[in-house]
Amino acid sequence: MAEPAGRPREKAPSSARSMLLTILGEFVLPRAGVVWTGTLVDALRALGVEEKSARQALSRTAAEGLLESERHGRKVRWNLTPAGDRLLREGTDRIYGFMREPHRWDGRWLVVTAGVPETQRRLRHRLRTKLTWLGLGSPAPALWVIPDASKEAAVREVIRELDLDDRAYAWTGPSAGIGDTATLISAAWDLDDVEKRYLAFIDRFEGVTAGSGRDAFVSQVLLVQEWRRFPFLDPHLPAELLDHDWPGPRAAAVFHDLRNRWHRRAQAEWDRMDEDAAARH
Repeated sequence: MAEPAGRPREKAPSSARSMLLTILGEFVLPRAGVVWTGTLVDALRALGVEEKSARQALSRTAAEGLLESERHGRKVRWNLTPAGDRLLREGTDRIYGFMREPHRWDGRWLVVTAGVPETQRRLRHRLRTKLTWLGLGSPAPALWVIPDASKEAAVREVIRELDLDDRAYAWTGPSAGIGDTATLISAAWDLDDVEKRYLAFIDRFEGVTAGSGRDAFVSQVLLVQEWRRFPFLDPHLPAELLDHDWPGPRAAAVFHDLRNRWHRRAQAEWDRMDEDAAARH
């Protein structure tokens, strides 16, 4: 019998914040976005995060405008801000919707060019992050592509949000047959690395069991923590553009099966931790 998916050990501050975001999306968002400090500290402790790092992660997330605090006597309760709620809902939709359905391709590509000078590094980073989240790859400087013309509206929203309307252009349509598509794909995305990550994910989680409620909670957070990276890494290319049996669908099946198995007990464990935190004086 396989053990739970991970053993608690001390996490770095950046890892603590990442764990916190996963917890907020999995357990706080479905409960009206409200949570006690003690509940979050206890939950992160179960995942190997020391109290100091947990509180630092809370402070950092609040400073980013995703959480706001309110005092109730000697205790502090946190509420998701509208920005935090929106971020987590978008992330949840993407994480759980990713690779749920086969990618039926109509043969069309979306091609985007957006010129941002090196001197505007923060803007370049924001553009890269948002387009990568949508699955686009960049085979050449200032050029982004994806074989999915339905992403046009989402890309338009990114361009407008970043105020790049006067520096960006986009086209949709079939390939003109000039150049090698496989070369384009390898330049836009590191699929060899993505495939290795999928196989490592399957190797780590397939067959894992969780005996207790605490095991189910820890295992589910670690499962989601690992899976949430894939929408950033994998463009979910249609089968027509993959030259072999891609492990993504198998990894997705492992993810959804285990999450469904652990969900009820993980949520019950969260409620228990929350009740304990609320009862403290």
